[in-house]
Amino acid sequence: MNVFNKIRNFRNIGSIHRLYSVTPKENIEKIVKNNKVVVFMKGVPEQPQCGFSNAVVQILRMHGVTYDAHNVLQDEALRQGVKDYSNWPTIPQIYINGEFVGGCDIMLQLHQSGDLIEELEKAGITSALLEKSKDEKPK
Repeated sequence: MNVFNKIRNFRNIGSIHRLYSVTPKENIEKIVKNNKVVVFMKGVPEQPQCGFSNAVVQILRMHGVTYDAHNVLQDEALRQGVKDYSNWPTIPQIYINGEFVGGCDIMLQLHQSGDLIEELEKAGITSALLEKSKDEKPK
């Protein structure tokens, strides 16, 4: 095989690699679309690394929500990518049913107003707070 054929084969391999490489935006979109609730946070649910991430974890825990969490501190491309994807400058970021909800302040407002229960219901998730209130009603 001459040098020109080797170069041509190398270029083809590079083209195939580019064809199958995934951008941060595509990766984030896949995560958001394939999970009912996603949290991009600092740290992990068992050990949040900032107070805002901790507050979101506590809110979701009160509602008994199972969610997919991603630690942006472990991957700078993910950290910047999620900010670009949502056009929202801060972390944590929460997605429900493929839609960007907001950060900690929005989650806190939704929780306090009761609107989070409705947002969860739209995604087919029943809040544990509803189950708890049913159990407390007199029969």
